[in-house]
Amino acid sequence: MTTESSGASGADVAKHVIGVLGGTGDQGRGLGLRLSMAGHRVIIGSRKAERAAAVAAELGGGLLSGAGNRDAAAAADVVIAAMPWEGHRDLLTSLADDLAGKVVIDCVNPLGFDSRGAYALRVPEGSAAEQAAAVLPDSTVVGAFHHVPAGLLLDPVAGTVDLDVLVLGDVRAATDLVIAIAGEIPGMRGVYGGRLRNCGQVEALTANLVSINRRYSAHAGLRVTGV
Repeated sequence: MTTESSGASGADVAKHVIGVLGGTGDQGRGLGLRLSMAGHRVIIGSRKAERAAAVAAELGGGLLSGAGNRDAAAAADVVIAAMPWEGHRDLLTSLADDLAGKVVIDCVNPLGFDSRGAYALRVPEGSAAEQAAAVLPDSTVVGAFHHVPAGLLLDPVAGTVDLDVLVLGDVRAATDLVIAIAGEIPGMRGVYGGRLRNCGQVEALTANLVSINRRYSAHAGLRVTGV
């Protein structure tokens, strides 16, 4: 395991097959759409293969296809975990063998909602990404894409997604890969944000962005200055 360093990566990105688990939700659909537009073949995963296929067709087909979550995990080179928090542990645990040896990008934010708005939930492992690493010992887990508004990703008028993505992980080659993948989406930049143990506060910050978006009717994101 190599030592990480700050800053964006200049790594080249081959065109991967990317599976999106729980990909029929807004975040999964948005990331799948933008990554397919960047030239990757994307498999939208769902509990029901027919639902995934319908979403892929709705998004425009082409490099997008749909499958059950297990088939999406098995066929992909890189996998994005975009399922609801409630099913996070169980789904990843059930797919551990299919995800072995692969980079798994976890973008799940453990949030609760009540009459006062969004708030961060306590996760025993520290974060959703750390939970993923615990149940996927043979995969390399990277935390990323937590603060990307789904509405912006899915907006047909938005040609660019002008924000930075914090990328966290313990293996340099994997974080470099995810930084480079993020950089393929026009306007987006991946920025190394620390080890996986730092993912808890990154996931929790999403509650603040939800509050900003609700107050200002916006699609707020982050920019890291001076890098």
